[in-house]
Amino acid sequence: MPTPRWVAKANKFGLNRVTGFIAPWAPGWAVVVHRGRKSGRTFRTPLWAFRRDGGYVIALTYGRDSDWVRNVVAAGAFELETRGHHYEVGSPRVYHDKTASDMPLPIRVMLRYVLNAPDFLSAEVVREVTPSR
Repeated sequence: MPTPRWVAKANKFGLNRVTGFIAPWAPGWAVVVHRGRKSGRTFRTPLWAFRRDGGYVIALTYGRDSDWVRNVVAAGAFELETRGHHYEVGSPRVYHDKTASDMPLPIRVMLRYVLNAPDFLSAEVVREVTPSR
């Protein structure tokens, strides 16, 4: 059972505002830039992401039914900002891994024993892009 939805809603207005400043450059963090399926609005979601085999693996701490997950899977692509780089990524795939084998040990322990969050999203880097700021 991933982190409860009420925590996600609270974080949306609290913690995400803080991590949103840290995530684009801090190791282990990233910002997923995606469009809403219904609204078409652009959203920025800070989260844990790690480089693996030509792409990134993202821990789904709020589960596979989170809005941002459904948005990127439906679109088939999204942008990722991490460690000062901006990437276009594609082929998002949600998968289940109780061992959290693609995560570094401290994150693996947190996901397995504290958050009980066994779902992940992998995506391939298509190309590095220049941020439009």
